[in-house]
Amino acid sequence: MTETGGIAGDRLRSFVERIERLEEEKAALVADIREVYSEAKGTGFDVKILRQIVRLRKMDVSDRQEQEEILDLYKRALNM
Repeated sequence: MTETGGIAGDRLRSFVERIERLEEEKAALVADIREVYSEAKGTGFDVKILRQIVRLRKMDVSDRQEQEEILDLYKRALNM
């Protein structure tokens, strides 16, 4: 392991290469997700709503319920 200025070059290179590989995998996953949304759109689904559903499903149930209640309250206050 070579050290320059107290930094282990081999160890640093290992971290950088792992990060680069993960970034490549992430880009591939993003492309795959984009393709699935495109496919869903092609079959008539609203992609904007699908994205909202995915975001909501990630949320904790109580947080989602609280957010929906507040949204409903605001909508009623605006006579919507």
